[in-house]
Amino acid sequence: MSITTVGLDADDTLWHNETIFRLTHDRFVALLADHADRDTLEARLAETEKRNLRLYGYGVKGFTLSMIETAMELTGGEAPASVVREILAAGREMLAHPVETLPGVDEALAALSERYRLVLITKGDLLDQERKLAASGLGDLFAAVEIVSEKDHRTYDRVFARHGTGADEAVMAGNSMKSDVLPALEAGAFAVHIPYVITWAHELADAPENHARFGALNGISELPFWIRQRSGDD
Repeated sequence: MSITTVGLDADDTLWHNETIFRLTHDRFVALLADHADRDTLEARLAETEKRNLRLYGYGVKGFTLSMIETAMELTGGEAPASVVREILAAGREMLAHPVETLPGVDEALAALSERYRLVLITKGDLLDQERKLAASGLGDLFAAVEIVSEKDHRTYDRVFARHGTGADEAVMAGNSMKSDVLPALEAGAFAVHIPYVITWAHELADAPENHARFGALNGISELPFWIRQRSGDD
């Protein structure tokens, strides 16, 4: 089996992301504590985020707008200006947050880039994802970067045809079962799940345990060996 191309997710696969969202989420809950209990706030924010994904897409800006919308709904349209200012400040801080790569990422990508074509495939805001990639110092290792609005089997078909030799000779690796694994398998690629300590509820899905092209690793450091085993490239 020939493998020529390796697709990699960005947030929570190459660098920390969800932990930053969770800290801002807690800040939002504290701001609105006088208007609703934690369970109500979390449920309303999750509902608003899900409803707005098709309008705002993924990323900090959409999350910030969803927090403001939720605050307005919970206060009957009378959210204090100080609350709105705090939410906007939290969003700006997230967009300026330093990028911290995960353990083993630099070494794994350096090893993979010597044998395979690397393609970054990520959702999120264009400017923010470009900023994080530049700050990570990993940009030169990628042959191509695709910042997409959604990850489905059509996305992987298109990306691996454009930047590789087709999905059947590609591997997709990431922390989301829903976005990085299942649609890549549907497109005919190999798919590897690399878990992160926290997963956004929207990205949860059951693992395809018996799929011949699926792999589950403990960390990205194991990825080069896993791929070499499948491709016979030792």
